[in-house]
Amino acid sequence: MTKKLLTKSLLGLSLAAAAGAAQAEEITLNAVSFTPKTAVVSHGFEAFVEAINETFDGELQINWRGGPEVMPPFRLADAVRNGSIDMALTSPSYYSGLVPSATASNLSFKTYDEIAQSGYLERMTEVHAERGLHYLGEIPASPVKFFLFFKDEVTGLDDIAGKRIRVFPTILPFVEALGAEPLVLPMGEIYTAMERGVIDGFAQSNLGWVDQFEDVVNYYITPPYYRAGFNVLVNPEAWSELPEDLQGRVQAYLREELAPEIDASWDEIIATGYAQMDEAGFQEIELTGEAADEYIATAIEAAWSHLAEDVDPELHADLKAMLVE
Repeated sequence: MTKKLLTKSLLGLSLAAAAGAAQAEEITLNAVSFTPKTAVVSHGFEAFVEAINETFDGELQINWRGGPEVMPPFRLADAVRNGSIDMALTSPSYYSGLVPSATASNLSFKTYDEIAQSGYLERMTEVHAERGLHYLGEIPASPVKFFLFFKDEVTGLDDIAGKRIRVFPTILPFVEALGAEPLVLPMGEIYTAMERGVIDGFAQSNLGWVDQFEDVVNYYITPPYYRAGFNVLVNPEAWSELPEDLQGRVQAYLREELAPEIDASWDEIIATGYAQMDEAGFQEIELTGEAADEYIATAIEAAWSHLAEDVDPELHADLKAMLVE
């Protein structure tokens, strides 16, 4: 009887130890985003963090520490690479100096599903690995497009020439090709720059900020251009702490299941953005016919021509085939 009790006791201790070990194996990755947690554009990353934490509870948790108040947006990719943070959500153009080809994902009108089926995600995983980053995948926002906003009326392409326009790096070649003067600024500095007359206009989507800009914006140009998508970067050493099986499941979950759902979730947010522009009295300057065709062609051709200066010709051709052709 004593021997049986001892055996049961040892078995119980073993099971408890195993359970404790399993609990201890849960890994936490600290993440910072290039946008504030409260920003509408953070919608996709918020959904990603919640889904990962719920789906992989007990194995992996993402601690979303915040946005620009934690770390300047343009420093995020370097911080991931050197291990200062484990994970970042960032705009592809915000680390174009480190991975020039990353900006290509915005230079398209394709949906996430079309891009994912092209082999783009796998190719970008290889490219990022060469630069000391693990590319987990994209938080897509394909339906989200970009516009040029102005305080003073712009009646056509000729009026854009000479204007000082805030851009993020991806937009710079397009604005330059229009004859304007591009100025790279973080999103948080746009209002002050407009108010003080430092810039005449800016390139941006129409998500969640319109009511704060009513006194500095009156016009916007259509058709919109490009697509939005934000990259999830992970420090390779932090990523290597995850068991190989877990790595595969997390990456596949984002790329194959979660990302398509996020890409399809923007319609209501976009509709709200348009409604806010109407309520604020923003007037649409609609380019039509040859002017519209020239505008869109310039957006694509200028950006891809600029990208060719910084990207290996073979990689450039492959990416353009995946994203444009």
